[in-house]
Amino acid sequence: MRCAAFASLMVFLPASVLAQATAPATITPEAVKAHVTFLADDLLEGRDTGSRGHEIAARYVATQFAGMGLTPANKGDWYQRVPMVEIKPNADAQFSIDGTAFEHLKQVVVSGSNGKSGERVEGRVVFGGFCIDRSEYGLNDLKKLNLKGKIVACLSGFPKGLPSDIGAHLNAEKAKILSQRGAIGLISLRSLEREKQTPWSRVLEYADNRSVRWTNADGSPFDASPSLRASATLDRPAADALFAGTKRSFADILAEADRKGGKPKPFDTGKTAVIGRTTALTPFTSPNVIGMLPGSDLAFANEYVVVMGHLDHIGIKPGVTSGDAINNGAMDNATGIATMLEAARAMAANPNRPKRPVLFAAVTGEEKGLLGADYLSRFPVVPEGGRVVAVVNLDMPILTYDFTDVVAFGAEHSTLGPIVAAATAKDGVTLSPDPMPEEGLFTRSDHYRFVQRGIPSIFLVTGHAGPGAKAFTDFLKTHYHRVSDDLSLPFNWNAAAKFSRINMLIATEIANAPEAPKWYADSFFGKVFAPSAPKAAR
Repeated sequence: MRCAAFASLMVFLPASVLAQATAPATITPEAVKAHVTFLADDLLEGRDTGSRGHEIAARYVATQFAGMGLTPANKGDWYQRVPMVEIKPNADAQFSIDGTAFEHLKQVVVSGSNGKSGERVEGRVVFGGFCIDRSEYGLNDLKKLNLKGKIVACLSGFPKGLPSDIGAHLNAEKAKILSQRGAIGLISLRSLEREKQTPWSRVLEYADNRSVRWTNADGSPFDASPSLRASATLDRPAADALFAGTKRSFADILAEADRKGGKPKPFDTGKTAVIGRTTALTPFTSPNVIGMLPGSDLAFANEYVVVMGHLDHIGIKPGVTSGDAINNGAMDNATGIATMLEAARAMAANPNRPKRPVLFAAVTGEEKGLLGADYLSRFPVVPEGGRVVAVVNLDMPILTYDFTDVVAFGAEHSTLGPIVAAATAKDGVTLSPDPMPEEGLFTRSDHYRFVQRGIPSIFLVTGHAGPGAKAFTDFLKTHYHRVSDDLSLPFNWNAAAKFSRINMLIATEIANAPEAPKWYADSFFGKVFAPSAPKAAR
């Protein structure tokens, strides 16, 4: 992201446009704090998808929407019930290489198949490097490999030097691409960077957690990679064994992958692997909560702006017999929902309603794979002829310090960029490039599902300027997805109000813009996901 370019574009936004965005209702620190205090209470038991606590949270959001005068968006209902299935792995995991077994939860983690009661696959293992085919970036890992009926071993992540958002997208697409090419199994190999980022002990904490999928109309689980029937992640000893006696050692592969631009070449290992695990399936539903602020201009009545955050968290930590076991999710993502609610309240209280209708959505299942957002992106609750033209996503802003910069994921890909720059500048906040490309944040939050539908979207996170780097990295290292993500954190509620205000300004500007946002002509995501849509010159 180029801050100077964004700032220069602000001159094209007339002062009258920014003046319209100022709402008479003040977003107060106390109001944001009140929402977070309720949503992160032990009563809600961590708001796990499908849990009673999440249902209580959904009811809370719906009553807040009603109190501020929004309209139920789903044909008179606040809730869009997402049909889902819980996939719980059984204790029969198996993994072997050329007949040598490796133990689940020790040298390997075996995952159950997506949406099936159980699978066992056996096949020849081919190493696919990073398993990315994008010739424009010099990546042709799979071009010469025959993957049909094979188990493919892939390095995690993407080559160093790729733009972080594009690299994160290509990493997230691997399973889908492998499935399309006939692979039957996936072996994930942790890079040195991934080992540093997520120690093996951390992987084991979540290894046997249930997974969730949303279901099709016939009750079958939605699966974007149906050919891949089993998968496993290897710790270093098992990975070393996989490459023992082949043309390259795993240590050599890791060293090359850790260099900027390093692209280990694929090859057939000549070995056979077995991966298997059965699962138990249980259907249930979980709600997206959606309220609408009607637009004021009939000319834009069919163009909807979505402002969203995920309401779910990860629930109660299993196996804890004493002490705190509740993952309250105060920062992740009670703060996002709280700041969304106050942005909605301010916009609803403004007598100058935005021209376009705005949907405020508290979605479910983000922690299970962006499920509620995926469902909403495919089944939008808009009247026939309506369409979503832009998305603003609020997820886990780190609000323990007075941030002076933000990272606006997606802003540089569309005409949303100048709007974001203008809104942040009003609070003296600058835009910064992604400071943690190794985290792959662009594909890890709900806006990404709308990007995949070809809709320009943005996702703001608080930046690393000043105390930000330490605050952000400390949270990820110590509190992220842990029971300590609770109200004992040193919240800066003034920063929370500022974050809400900035996102309110952004949403209002989008809703009042003379034309719907467009992808820039040179945007990777615009070309991939909206090839026939009108484009803007940068």
